Amino acid sequence: MSVKAGAYVVDRRTGKVWLVVGAEGPSLRLRPVGGGRVRVCAPEGVREATTQERMSAVTAYANARSRGEVP
Repeated sequence: MSVKAGAYVVDRRTGKVWLVVGAEGPSLRLRPVGGGRVRVCAPEGVREATTQERMSAVTAYANARSRGEVP
């Protein structure tokens, strides 16, 4: 799977949505939606997020931010 920086992906194990921030050799560098620590993952461990999954993750972060739950 070829994924570019800026794409949203879903972890196949957890179902969590991540933002691709780059590649490191054969691995992808992922950051949680809204920021946080970068993790490295094999491309086989993720799939591209659907539009609904991407919008849900972005909206959930925006709502939590408006409530003061996240910076």
